[in-house]
Amino acid sequence: MKIGITCYPTYGGSGVVATELGLELAARGHEVHFISYAVPVRITEASERIHFHEVEVMNYPLFDHPPYALALATQMYNVAASEPLDLLHVHYAIPHSVSAYLARAMLRPRRVPFVTTLHGTDITLVGIDRSYLPITRFSIEESNAVTAISEYLRQVTLKEFDVQRPIEMIPNFVNCDVFQPAKDNSRRAEFAPGNEKVLVHLSNFRPVKRVPDVIEIFALVRKEIPAKLLMIGDGPDRATAEWMVHQNGLASAVTFLGRAGGRP
Repeated sequence: MKIGITCYPTYGGSGVVATELGLELAARGHEVHFISYAVPVRITEASERIHFHEVEVMNYPLFDHPPYALALATQMYNVAASEPLDLLHVHYAIPHSVSAYLARAMLRPRRVPFVTTLHGTDITLVGIDRSYLPITRFSIEESNAVTAISEYLRQVTLKEFDVQRPIEMIPNFVNCDVFQPAKDNSRRAEFAPGNEKVLVHLSNFRPVKRVPDVIEIFALVRKEIPAKLLMIGDGPDRATAEWMVHQNGLASAVTFLGRAGGRP
């Protein structure tokens, strides 16, 4: 099959899962086309079955904010028409499933179904905002299939949005052929040579992830318990977090891992 996948390309669970899914589909012989505004961070190697199509957003004085959803729908249409794609799989309801709906409509009478995967904040935060609730419900109902990453999220979606369409729960996954527990403590000792407690924060460092709170709480923990903190990821709040680490004298206890740190 030829499959188009749209996700946020930054650090974060939805982008990681979407990318890993695409890589695994490609490994099984499918042709995968990622459609986003940047290359997903988990794509690190070239493959003849992996393709990337950049969504370019026009800056125009009339718009206070670039219309990304419309640019994405146009690129979905272009890729689906030129490749041609058999299926679109979008991760996050807003705005990706709305864009997929528009692309599907533009492709008529050719039938290109789309699947929406709900990941969390697209429902629990964005979706239940009064201004976004109707369009979120509409995009879910119009999807050809809908999946959620947990039973809790499935139930919240059905309750808060009064969705009539079935939602299948498919949990997030880990490829155990790639990721396995270490056989010794060498990896742990790399970050905590004094056998300190190790705390980990992994996210895309957006305000909703409350990254500054992590630093403040860790500073309190350090007063009571010898500990190290691993901050894994990247995003708009990373600079603030790094500044707070230095302000609180935690530079020797906090390690940043991710794109800016040069380490996955």
